[in-house]
Amino acid sequence: MIENVVIIGAGNLATQLALALLENGIQVKQIFSRKVESARELAEKLNADFTNDLSKLNTDADLYVIAVKDSAIQEVLENLFLEETQLIVHTAGSVPMNVLDGFTRNYGVFYPLQTFSKTRKVDFSTIPICIEANHPSNLIKLQELAVKLSGSVHQITSDERKTLHLAAVFANNFVNHFYVMGAGILQDKKLNFDLLKPLILETAAKIESLRPLDAQTGPAKRNDQSIINAQIKMLRDKPEFQKIYSFVTESIFQFHQKQSHDLL
Repeated sequence: MIENVVIIGAGNLATQLALALLENGIQVKQIFSRKVESARELAEKLNADFTNDLSKLNTDADLYVIAVKDSAIQEVLENLFLEETQLIVHTAGSVPMNVLDGFTRNYGVFYPLQTFSKTRKVDFSTIPICIEANHPSNLIKLQELAVKLSGSVHQITSDERKTLHLAAVFANNFVNHFYVMGAGILQDKKLNFDLLKPLILETAAKIESLRPLDAQTGPAKRNDQSIINAQIKMLRDKPEFQKIYSFVTESIFQFHQKQSHDLL
């Protein structure tokens, strides 16, 4: 049973995961961050030790969680000084589990599928946690830990997790970028982004009961060329926005054309 952990990282995911672990009775023994102030800030919230030196990691934790950006995982692994029997996981969506092979005999993945910010608390009980391990006994340990945090725990492979992460980029990162673009369009005319928030929330709520394809509305789905052409013209000072508008409009239209054809 995993009763205590060391978290390597102090960013958005590391912060929210550490707080969720603490709230569910799991001791966070230590926080590592290359920036000592970041490590200290998070550790103080957890009553934990902290360090910015991997050689000074606590060596007797039940689990070591590598929660750093994908490109830093290899560097962290190459500078760990742990026993080869220690259980180590990473939290990355698109990094295969086997990057941990050779650094320990016990390893896996603990991937909470959510967008995280340091200062915004999340309800971990609703977050899908995707787990993978190199041995059934390690999988059991990660499963027992995950169900303490969430009611949505899934065993998936590295390939499946990469696919899930790709879908999440479209559904979350790209959509949020469209919020940024929409906010910019409104700001140019001194309009408040708050005007869009009820629309955004209703669109998100609809997919609880509708397929995303069925929830689609707007001029692209209707192929309303008069509105489409007028809006493209409104973007004449933002040629990059015009390209995105035209490309996405055509994509929406083609998706719904195909759906109509399939129903014939």
